[in-house]
Amino acid sequence: MAEDKLYKSEYIGSGTFIISKPKRKKSKMRQTRLKNLRRGSRK
Repeated sequence: MAEDKLYKSEYIGSGTFIISKPKRKKSKMRQTRLKNLRRGSRK
């Protein structure tokens, strides 16, 4: 479980990597959603 939270990259071959990184926290996701202006929205 602790391994899932870390940044990790695996080289497969011919320039292909599997990159795993920790998930964003819910509070942070909400913050960026409120601040970022969406395309197509008026203001």
